[in-house]
Amino acid sequence: MTPTGASTRRTPAARVGQRPPAEGQESIGYAVLGGGPAGLTGAYALGLRNHRAVVFEADGTVGGIAKTVEFNGYRFDLGGHRFFTKLKQVERMWEHLMGDDFLTRPRLSRIYFAGKYFAYPLTAKDVLGRLGLFESARCAFSYLWAQRKRNQDQDTFEEWVTARFGRRLYNAFFRSYTEKLWGIPGTEIRSLWAAQRIKNFSLWKAGLTILGLKQGDVTTLIEEFKYPRLGPGQMWERLQGRLEKEFEIPVELKHRCTQIKHADNTVTSVVVQRNGDVMEHPVDGVLSTLPLKDLVHSLDPAPPQEVLDAADRLRYRDFCLVALMTTEAEPFPDNWIYIHDPGTRAGRVQNFGSWSEEMVVPGTTCLGVEYFCFEGDDIWEMSSEDAVEMAKNEMAKIGLIDPDQVIDGVKVRVPKAYPTYDLEYEPAVETIREYLSAFTNLQACGRNGLHRYNNQDHSMWTAILAAFNLAEDMSYDVWSVNTEEVYLEEGELVDALLDIDLVR
Repeated sequence: MTPTGASTRRTPAARVGQRPPAEGQESIGYAVLGGGPAGLTGAYALGLRNHRAVVFEADGTVGGIAKTVEFNGYRFDLGGHRFFTKLKQVERMWEHLMGDDFLTRPRLSRIYFAGKYFAYPLTAKDVLGRLGLFESARCAFSYLWAQRKRNQDQDTFEEWVTARFGRRLYNAFFRSYTEKLWGIPGTEIRSLWAAQRIKNFSLWKAGLTILGLKQGDVTTLIEEFKYPRLGPGQMWERLQGRLEKEFEIPVELKHRCTQIKHADNTVTSVVVQRNGDVMEHPVDGVLSTLPLKDLVHSLDPAPPQEVLDAADRLRYRDFCLVALMTTEAEPFPDNWIYIHDPGTRAGRVQNFGSWSEEMVVPGTTCLGVEYFCFEGDDIWEMSSEDAVEMAKNEMAKIGLIDPDQVIDGVKVRVPKAYPTYDLEYEPAVETIREYLSAFTNLQACGRNGLHRYNNQDHSMWTAILAAFNLAEDMSYDVWSVNTEEVYLEEGELVDALLDIDLVR
């Protein structure tokens, strides 16, 4: 995540001038690669069990894609990060770290489509009132027609959603946004992404909830969430401080891991680069949150060609956040709005003043306009000034802001924000997973570390399990976290881990 103009490309390890470990040099303990939610949580789990570790983070701040950016007196997320979980250990850890700085915020979000704003999650009353009786009836018949094929195979995102919502609602509320997000048609996205992200939400269950005939236990229907007073970065900066002060686990910023050396299926050392200095450190093991593709290519000796080919088939979706500062204190009341309008390039907009008033200058607010793209696209290469102008004009066009009241702005690039669930990713991940399973002291975890589109809580949970596998000789299946259409705590795994206490 870098401001416009900064390089984001990973450079190969510089062998000239590399300082190998001195003969007999002591191991640094466990190398934790990445200082995002998963990496910091994994280091925290190691510290709780009195294991030595060092966190290596390539960026200049912790938090990964959950960091908080500070710019001219404003603070904003790279996308907006709610803190909501059913994992009680994770929830208790959050509350322990933040104390009174952990705010409870009301949730309000809408969808902009066809010149109208629809409540999200969708409600029958809102859809009927805004689409009109005729179109709503067509959507209802489309939904009923889709139920005839509900039990057939649904391999793609389009098939999965259509079976649950009907073709007309898919076209209205899912197609445009999904294709903006991923840059590929819904027919090329695996249904596993829909099952993971939409969970057990359905029109039937939503309708029962709206009518008061069913408890609102569907995860998509939560009405409030927790949020750090100064943004999610405050959580991870506070955890960084705990690691360094309480557990003496250093968090080395601007240290990029370029090689992971191994022999006989055992990692022996890591090579990290800081500016022009390249250093090799003996390790007891590695907890990696690196993108799975980068992890594979950092291994020395290199994996077999079929594993390298599998890594190269993994794709990622990047995005650019354009922050707009405006003297309109509340241009709209929502936390965020999904923009399904195909004529608007932006996919979503956040109103950070509605997340926490202390993130913005009093009497103003900051909007985060999100543009999903691939590295090298025109939006990715666009100057900050041009991107701010484009975002300002688009938000004014759909009636969200007065462009004359925008007083500042900046663009931030976010590489590898989303692991892509295309039609090739699943066998590629399986090939890599099988190869990595032979290592005795290497564990992958986190969103990009597993190539799984997890939220913060599940990313943290994978890191906790991976840390115990690494240092406590456990054998938890990290790859199974959040693969079902129900939350993890309903499974046997959490029942077996109720004694894990993340607070000390």
